[in-house]
Amino acid sequence: MRIGLVIYGALDTQSGGYLYDRRLVAHLRAAGDSVEILSLPWRTYAGHLSDSLSRSWAARLRAARFDILLEDELNHPSLLRASGLVPKATRRVSIVHHLRCSERRPAWQNRLYRAVETRYLRGVGGFIFNSQTTRASVEALIGPAARAVVAVPAGDRWTNLPIMEAIAARALSPGPLRVIAVGNVIERKGFHALIDGLALLPREGWRLRICGRLDAEPDYTRRLRAQIERLGLGEQITLAGALGDAALAEALAASDVLAVPSSYEGYGIVYVEGMGFGLPALASAAGAANEIITPGRDGWLVPPEDPAAIAGALKPLLTDRGRLREMSLAARRRFDTHPTWEQSMARVRRHLQMDSTFQVGSI
Repeated sequence: MRIGLVIYGALDTQSGGYLYDRRLVAHLRAAGDSVEILSLPWRTYAGHLSDSLSRSWAARLRAARFDILLEDELNHPSLLRASGLVPKATRRVSIVHHLRCSERRPAWQNRLYRAVETRYLRGVGGFIFNSQTTRASVEALIGPAARAVVAVPAGDRWTNLPIMEAIAARALSPGPLRVIAVGNVIERKGFHALIDGLALLPREGWRLRICGRLDAEPDYTRRLRAQIERLGLGEQITLAGALGDAALAEALAASDVLAVPSSYEGYGIVYVEGMGFGLPALASAAGAANEIITPGRDGWLVPPEDPAAIAGALKPLLTDRGRLREMSLAARRRFDTHPTWEQSMARVRRHLQMDSTFQVGSI
C-alpha cells in the first residue's frame, strides 16, 4: 500500500500519540508498505486553522498520490478543507488518540473546538481509535463511525522486565513508598493535584519522582516548582526531566506505584507500561483509564483534581506492604494479558487493507 501520514512536527516527538504513530509507521514499512510523512510546523490553534487557507498546503494535498492518507486527528484544524483537495482515489483515515474538546477547559472554548472537530470528523472516510472510550467520544459527535477499528496501544517496548519474584521482593522492601509520575510536564497530566494529594500524607512515608519534559509548558513547570517550594517538599519530590528509554526503565523498576492523575486520557499508554514493571497505576476516572485499570486490584481511579482522593488511595500502602505486593503482582498479570504492539498494529494494517466496513472484535 502507498500511505501518507499527516502530523505536526517530527515523528519522534515524545508523547503517547506520537509513539503510537511511530509504531504504526514502523509496522507498515516492515510489512512492505511505503509510508511518506507529511509534516506541518507546530503553531497556535489559530495558526493551524489558517493552514486550511494555505495555497502551498492545498497544493501538497492535491498532489497526494496515496492509496490511504492517514491523518493524526491532532491535525484536524489544518485539514478542514482536505475532503475537497485530496484526490478521490485516496481514502482518508483519521487516527484518533483523543478529542481536543474532551479535555477540561472553559466551556466556551470546548464549544469552539467541538464545532471544528465535528466538521473535520464528518469529512474523513475511516477511523483508527486507540480505545473504546475515544470511539464513543467521536460517535457522540457524528453518529456511528463507519469503517472503524479499535486498536489499543501496548506497553511492551522493554524486554528486560522484572520477574514476579523481584516485583514481590521490591514491594516488601522497607523505606518510603516510591511513587513515579511519567509524562510531559503539562497541566493536563494533573501533577499539581498529585503533589497536593501526597502533601496530605506523612512526609517520611513517600517519595515522588516526576519524569518528563520540563519545557512542554514552561509556565506550568514554574508553577510546580513554586508549589513544591511553598509546601516545603523539595526533599521528597524530584523533577527528573525527560529520560531515555534505559534510564526510564531503571526508574520504573525502582518504583512502587505509578501515578498520573490526568484530567483526561484518550487511553494512557504509561499505565500499561508501568504495569509491565509491576506498578499499580493511579489514574483519573476521566477518559479511558477504566479500560486498563481495575480499581482496588491493580490500581485506582480517582476523580480529576481531587487531592484527597489521591491521598486516600495511597495512604494504606505506606504501612501495608502486603497489600502493595498483591496489587503489584496483579498489575503485572494485567500487563501479561495485554495485546502487544505487533498485535495491535497488525490489526490496524488488516483494517486498512479492507474495503468493506470493519466490525470491531477482539484481537
